[in-house]
Amino acid sequence: MIRHPVSMPSSTDYMEFEQPLRELDQRIAQAGEAARPALLAQRERLQAQIFSNLSAIDRVRLARHPGRPQTLDYVGALFHDFFEIHGDRRFGDDVAIVAGLACFKRQPVAIVGQQRGRSTAERIRRNFGRPNPEGYRKAARVYELASRFRIPVITFIDTQGAEPGIGAEERGQAEAIARNLELMAKIEAPVIACVVGEGGSGGALALGVANAILMQEYACYSVIAPEGCAAILWREATRENVAAAASALRLSAPDLLRLGVADEIIPEPAGGAHRNPAAAADAVGKALTRHLGRLLKLNPEQVREARDRKFAAMGAAFVLDTAANRRRRGAGGAR
Repeated sequence: MIRHPVSMPSSTDYMEFEQPLRELDQRIAQAGEAARPALLAQRERLQAQIFSNLSAIDRVRLARHPGRPQTLDYVGALFHDFFEIHGDRRFGDDVAIVAGLACFKRQPVAIVGQQRGRSTAERIRRNFGRPNPEGYRKAARVYELASRFRIPVITFIDTQGAEPGIGAEERGQAEAIARNLELMAKIEAPVIACVVGEGGSGGALALGVANAILMQEYACYSVIAPEGCAAILWREATRENVAAAASALRLSAPDLLRLGVADEIIPEPAGGAHRNPAAAADAVGKALTRHLGRLLKLNPEQVREARDRKFAAMGAAFVLDTAANRRRRGAGGAR
């Protein structure tokens, strides 16, 4: 894992599971120069211990951290000559989806990503990163362009799900998402999806039919948010039920790598991507370089076949993992 200097959070910038660091940081702030190196080393060890034992719901909270880099942060850090496309040529422009063309180093690419926003006003304007049908139809314009000119597609997934309101349903939300899935499956150019925050439900899957799915270390990716899962299974989204749902969904990067959904885990700086956005972007850029270099060597037919094989193999990986879990539970019961 890439190592970066420990950053000192402000007194109001501790997540719940980071509370053991609060007292230590206060001691560091009050310590003299002679004592600080030892305390900083102690803090680094404690932080490493905490982050090596995160629960599934802790990872969800990290993925939702408002300070995490978002699509436009990565576009600004990694791409140049970005030309953003607006509107779906049918209803309007949905700014929860950012889409356009850019250059990654010297390679032209198409970009589609969700943008949640940070300030209250921007979050409201971008609908908290929950795209409407017109957002997915804007993405479809980019997918079609990319397929026509065989331009690689890079997507950034960061949404709790698509907009579930009546207006979105009236304008064809389900059809718009389904159309995105169809188009991504047919693109005759490499597709790389980067899960950089929370990837939830069909709203995320509409950007996720890719040759390579990369996940940041503390990102999560699931067919439903833990709160929704808990409400369905137990009729009540209590704190305990939500935590249990998060664990059962196996939505973390290590789980999804083992199941064959994710192809690589991108390491994050100590404490998460929000502690050092520049280092986080650098790690994402290196991963994109590796996978894009590999995929550009394939011809269009090979690109589509590789994408088909990837998704066909996902179910098999899940069945094998489930069978192994059953065998382990059976062995435990026998003892």
